[in-house]
Amino acid sequence: MEIQENIVNKVAASGLVTFNLEDYLHKGERVLYDIKDNLFHGLILREKDFREFVKMHDWSVYLGKNVAITCSADAIVPTWAYMLLANKMQPYANEIIFGNLETLETVLFNRALAQVDLNALAGQRVVVKGCGDINIPVAAYVEITKLLTPVVKSLMYGEPCSTVPLFKRKD
Repeated sequence: MEIQENIVNKVAASGLVTFNLEDYLHKGERVLYDIKDNLFHGLILREKDFREFVKMHDWSVYLGKNVAITCSADAIVPTWAYMLLANKMQPYANEIIFGNLETLETVLFNRALAQVDLNALAGQRVVVKGCGDINIPVAAYVEITKLLTPVVKSLMYGEPCSTVPLFKRKD
């Protein structure tokens, strides 16, 4: 007697929509510009020297790059110096922020996630993918949660086969 079993893929039949943050990672190179290299004796910014550097520097090296401008030295740097750097990088760089590389990554994700078509996910059961090959900042998970909660039927974290429930709309 032959027994025939139907194997059912319960994950596929669940109607879950997987949202993978890796799909929103900007592919451009990340660069940290540390203004400490422009400080006189690592302590002060001399305006004349800095303006000469700004005038002579090849800003095209930042073409298409994502730049975080910071100062790792314990020095007082006037705000206009950061503004001048941003002004010179702006025609070339994809993104320029004040902060570290982690802040830059957060800004890049926030910009990408702001473009998500939330209408396509309205009323859906969504799983935000939690494991992957790329290190996604926690800030990106917080941002997508903030964006999805008002529109989805339910929100989970993890993999479709093993999820952590976060939110379920009461009907």
